[in-house]
Amino acid sequence: MDLVLYNTLTRKKEEFKSLKKGKVGMYSCGPTVYWYQHIGNLRAYLFSDILKRVLIYNGFKV
Repeated sequence: MDLVLYNTLTRKKEEFKSLKKGKVGMYSCGPTVYWYQHIGNLRAYLFSDILKRVLIYNGFKV
């Protein structure tokens, strides 16, 4: 089964292809908290964590 992600630039679902076979690099900055914590502060963290787990599950070394 191929990994398919939604590309917001092209507005289409596209097959994920890593630049290096079997390896994926990721960068995710920490939360920017100005005043109080809310669910929006956690969205970026949760998404990157879930994406990493999906990539590992699909056999990539992250």
